[in-house]
Amino acid sequence: MGAVYADEGADFRGPLDLTRAATAVLDDDGTIVGWSPAAEALLGYRSHEAAGRTVGSFVVERPGHYRMPTELPGAAQARRQVVHMRHRDGRIVRVATASLPLVSTRGGGPGRLLVVADADENDRWEALQSMLRGLATQSPVGLAIYDTALRVVWTNRALFEEGGDGQYTGMGPDEQVADGRVLTPGHPPTLEETMRGVLATGEPVTDLHYSGRPPSDLAHDHVWSCSYYRLADPAGTTLGVCEESVDITERYLAQQRLDLLVRAGGMVGKTLDMDRTAQELAAVIVPQFADSVAVDLLDAVLAGDQPAPGTAPARRLVRVWDGPGPATTRPARRRDPVDLSPESLQARCLAAGHPLLQEPGPGDTVRSRLAVPLRTEGAALGVVTFCRESHPDPFGSGDLPVADELVARAAVCIDNARRFTREHTAALTLQRSLLPRHLPRVTGAEVAHRYLPADSGAGVGGDWYDVIALSGTRVGLVVGDVVGHGVRAAATMGRLRTSVRALARLDLPPDELLTRLDELVTQDAHERTAVPDGGEDDALGVTCLYAVYDPVTGRCSMARAGHPPPALVDPATGAVLHPEIPAGPPLGLGGLPFQSAEFALPQGSVLALYTDGLVQGRGRDRDAEVAALHAVLADHRRPLETLGDRVVATLLPGPVEDDAALLLVRTRVLDRDEVAVWELADDPEAVGRARTLATGQVGAWGLDGELAFTTELVVSELVTNAIRYASGPIELRLIRDRTLICEVSDTGHTSPHLRRAGSEDEGGRGLFLVARMTQQWGTRYTPTGKTIWAEQPLPDEDAPGHGAAAATAPDGG
Repeated sequence: MGAVYADEGADFRGPLDLTRAATAVLDDDGTIVGWSPAAEALLGYRSHEAAGRTVGSFVVERPGHYRMPTELPGAAQARRQVVHMRHRDGRIVRVATASLPLVSTRGGGPGRLLVVADADENDRWEALQSMLRGLATQSPVGLAIYDTALRVVWTNRALFEEGGDGQYTGMGPDEQVADGRVLTPGHPPTLEETMRGVLATGEPVTDLHYSGRPPSDLAHDHVWSCSYYRLADPAGTTLGVCEESVDITERYLAQQRLDLLVRAGGMVGKTLDMDRTAQELAAVIVPQFADSVAVDLLDAVLAGDQPAPGTAPARRLVRVWDGPGPATTRPARRRDPVDLSPESLQARCLAAGHPLLQEPGPGDTVRSRLAVPLRTEGAALGVVTFCRESHPDPFGSGDLPVADELVARAAVCIDNARRFTREHTAALTLQRSLLPRHLPRVTGAEVAHRYLPADSGAGVGGDWYDVIALSGTRVGLVVGDVVGHGVRAAATMGRLRTSVRALARLDLPPDELLTRLDELVTQDAHERTAVPDGGEDDALGVTCLYAVYDPVTGRCSMARAGHPPPALVDPATGAVLHPEIPAGPPLGLGGLPFQSAEFALPQGSVLALYTDGLVQGRGRDRDAEVAALHAVLADHRRPLETLGDRVVATLLPGPVEDDAALLLVRTRVLDRDEVAVWELADDPEAVGRARTLATGQVGAWGLDGELAFTTELVVSELVTNAIRYASGPIELRLIRDRTLICEVSDTGHTSPHLRRAGSEDEGGRGLFLVARMTQQWGTRYTPTGKTIWAEQPLPDEDAPGHGAAAATAPDGG
């Protein structure tokens, strides 16, 4: 049978109704004595043609179908059958029949009335009636009919039972449930407003979600899917509104739980920070799933340690979040120790290793509590406690899988954060151990430094700084940046810093030092490439700036490898500028050679060496940051420590995404009475004059005694070597600094070597004696030759700033 539907002209009286159907009056032996016009229309026979024939003559016998009996049954009630009759034109018509007993008009036995209708039309009508009876008595879909005043005039059995003995009759749409509210956004807040819109416009409303507590279950919220359409009679007069409602509580809650898990997947764990992860979990949970949440973690987990498998004692818990969602976000990094008794819900949950429910006790304002352990790879990380105070329903068995899944996702994120914390702590510890703990005290410069590790998920980087005391009171200044983050970047930084210090001890000029460092980085990269699974080369793309400042001459030589130039403050005007220094390529990339630039630094100049992290980052304008740096440095007369604090506070007031290193240097030029210089002839007789000049200057400085004797011996040996192994003029220089420095310069390029002389050798003991009697000695090369120097310690009271004032050097000091 095809689809059954009702059109606007449907007659609900039925095809076999006497007012519509074809009828024939039969006497007691089945002969037709009456024939209606409807029968003539249905079968084609006119009244006079049908009269006198038996009804059986019209019936066509078909195998498997009913054969109309020629004798009347004795039952005194209507009987309905489906038979096939032949139309007057010869075709066969399938009809539905019903017969009713009648009193015979001839006074004989009883007759009957035969009612005939098209069988297909009757089938459709009966199906429609069956559907209507089902909707009224059996359908789980609630049906209600409202009049134009929006009062209930009829409900089917589903709503009748829900309303409790027909209590809905006469009620308005918002009066039938307690705490009713429309859940679907974009609709009026009440059902009455929605239904008035349907009455006015005729536009139906479908799948409107509505929540409330029905009279049959006032303890729990239910959710219905409601649809509304206008009712009208055949003439188009509005009669009211029909409401269809289906209880979708379970489906709605399941969808809400699914949406909750989807939101958790997108919102929890956006950062590698355990405190933030706990806050993100609370933001997802409250208020949809719980009214408040507490997150307790083991203190070892917060430190980044690997948790032990199995259950965990609750006495070492730290509460990282306690309260509602982020609207009342607590101060960052607040961690409160939690002292839980063994009988507490959280302690029992950790001991059991699975979720536990707790019903409220006497006087407890919390309706329900649910504790779920935070676990990963079989180890406990902590516990999450959900609380419902004002939530309409306590936690039930359906909430356990959702809570478990939420906490499981959070546990993965927290464990990732724990692993990052461990790696970050290890990298930061390694990096800090590789950075200079204490910068050397140098007479030629006052220094201050700042280092800020990255706070982002990338981990610490490879920025470094250094101050290196060189011979002749000179100072080596270094800042560098290794591309990358983590332990490998920190280790690479340590290797490079050590290499720079070793090369600086050779007294190489800045451009040559960077060239040697570039060769080391390139060689290391090639060795890594040659080894299978050697990993990426963290040193590729390293930037570095190296400067040498000489407080005797007040000049600074500087070279850079892909590093930003320093900022220089003129002590007289306070103007801030960037010296013109040729920009070499980053280390490890090869290409252009490195070049040094040399310039004078007057007394009190402030030099700011920094890495990129200080002036650039995501969302930061480099030019604006550099201008801000200039503004702070312009107030250069402040102490360097104060100046460093102001630079950091101005440029990096919050968390940083990249490491930043800052080295501030205020220069000092040595006074004339702290340096004595003499030019000596290339003549053996100059040795005696050198001894006399040196002992005289040492005496003028108030350094007589053993120091004068040692100085005389050192000068004698160094000048003798210069005369013997070099040619041209010789320069003798004494510097009174924190040590007494003796320097002899010549035009030779051959460095003397320390050796042990045999018992019968006549020479070879001079440098051995110099090395044994001085603190340290060495050789550095200059554009015109070399300088051999030796340092002797001074008594503390004779260091610069202590003891007697220095005298003017004789013979043109």
